[in-house]
Amino acid sequence: MLSQFGIWFMRMTASWPLAWVRALGAVLGDLLYWLVPSRRHVADTNVRLCFPDLTEGERRTLVRRNFRIVAQTWLDRGWLWHAPPEVTLKRLKLVGAVDQFQGNDAIVIFAPHFLGLDAGATALSQQVPWRQFDTIYATQSNPVVDAWVAQGRNRFGNARLRSKNESVKSIIAELRDGHPLYLLPDMDFGAADAVFVPFFGVTAATITSLPRFARLGKAKVIPMYTRLTPTGYETVVEPAWTAYPTKDVTADTAFMNQRLEAEIRTMPEQYYWVHRRFKTRPEGEPSVY
Repeated sequence: MLSQFGIWFMRMTASWPLAWVRALGAVLGDLLYWLVPSRRHVADTNVRLCFPDLTEGERRTLVRRNFRIVAQTWLDRGWLWHAPPEVTLKRLKLVGAVDQFQGNDAIVIFAPHFLGLDAGATALSQQVPWRQFDTIYATQSNPVVDAWVAQGRNRFGNARLRSKNESVKSIIAELRDGHPLYLLPDMDFGAADAVFVPFFGVTAATITSLPRFARLGKAKVIPMYTRLTPTGYETVVEPAWTAYPTKDVTADTAFMNQRLEAEIRTMPEQYYWVHRRFKTRPEGEPSVY
């Protein structure tokens, strides 16, 4: 019942002016900052490790701003998934090397966990209708919410959600057949299928799916970063990485982290710091949290 009410509320906010949605998000973000100390601790630890030169006050300001954007980008899903198409088209700017999606080349899209990632996916599926995009989807524990999220992410009809448990062979086959894969490979999912490489100078378990999918799918890697703006979102498509992947999976994964670090520095408050990015430690190292 509570989840159904939440979905109803999100549908209702779809017709609100964007300024109202963002203002409510700022208030909710401040509440979450104080009411969820465990996540505040995670975000603070991540920022302290990644930006050791920040003062305590600067770090606190960044984390608080991060919580506000977490709430704002969540509420934005109301209009992303329910507002008329002309509204999303007006608020979502897709810029950069978008012409790389012409043709039928095999493409893996590197779409790391900036908080506007759902807006980026919506912009891509609405504004590049000639390609069908695949993404690997983690099922939500609540079936009502799961159905709502799946429907929202597929609202423009050319984004296909693939289960994490689905055969890798079938995903590779679709990739080689010209379906770009929207991949989010920058989180800590444990030591399995991961290597320990630096992330802001800190050893981090990092899954190797990006170079592996690119190699097996004979695909080029196109980075895509989404930034929250006062008028909506701007999604920047960058040129494909050259000479990538190589035969060295560890080096390729470290390179991915280096490129991600550079982008995070341009908008540090918009990265998903509430995730325990350094949860998995090399053998013998204590938890940083």
